[in-house]
Amino acid sequence: MTALAGAVAATALAVGSLAVDPAGAQSNPFQRGPAPTTTSVTQPQGTYAIQTQAVARQSGFNGGTIYYPTSTAEGTFGAVVATPGFTEGQNVLQWAGRYLGSNGFVVMTISTNTILDFPTARANQARAAMTWLTTQSPVANRIDRNRTAFIGHSMGGGASLESGRALPDTEAVVGFQPWDVGQNFGSMQVPSLVVAAQSDPIAPKNQYARPFFNQIPASAEKAYLEITGGHFLGTGFNATQARSTLSWLKRYVDNDTRYDQFLCPPPSGGGIVTYLHTCPTGS
Repeated sequence: MTALAGAVAATALAVGSLAVDPAGAQSNPFQRGPAPTTTSVTQPQGTYAIQTQAVARQSGFNGGTIYYPTSTAEGTFGAVVATPGFTEGQNVLQWAGRYLGSNGFVVMTISTNTILDFPTARANQARAAMTWLTTQSPVANRIDRNRTAFIGHSMGGGASLESGRALPDTEAVVGFQPWDVGQNFGSMQVPSLVVAAQSDPIAPKNQYARPFFNQIPASAEKAYLEITGGHFLGTGFNATQARSTLSWLKRYVDNDTRYDQFLCPPPSGGGIVTYLHTCPTGS
């Protein structure tokens, strides 16, 4: 074999090892954790051991708590900032911090500057928190700052949608029973999951969640999940809500197509009333 032929063969072998895993499936450098199952995605705890770290007040937001995998063996992780709703503390999203952290994300639940802040103020704080988390926090070296997402409940859900609209390089947004006023999300470019509660007197679905979903262009990729329950569905672990949230973030933050099965065809059961979607097409 000539030197040139040997170099070509070695290059082909290296490329092949990156593109194909031993089972013949395309590999993904952002894929984290074992293959999901219908059981694993509905459990409050994932496979990663996690640690938490309290965060003092920082410039732009009022501190919070970081939930992160203890192992660095697989490399860096995507980052998620979770924002609570009107009068709520960060503790209402503790379930999301533990659930998503133990499934391979670095998550920070934030405290807002005041519990009465409206969505736009919360969005500004969420974005400040993301900048701090990915560049200055003690776990910044565990994060891939190019893979970020915002989630939130009620006014925090509206804030998450606003953050995604303002930062089109964001990989994903999830709003739990979102509430916002004076907004239009027709320019949204970020894959967005809107979770509504069927019986919600505070953020009625037909006034908030459904119009927000309708405004988001299909080119952004989007889903609308309506579940039985009330406004505070997003403040505690709900298996149906959690499954779609994790699958959405895995698919769009980690590019992990193993989770497509939980997004399309439409999921059913578990209190789902309505599910509207654009099937995942992005890489």
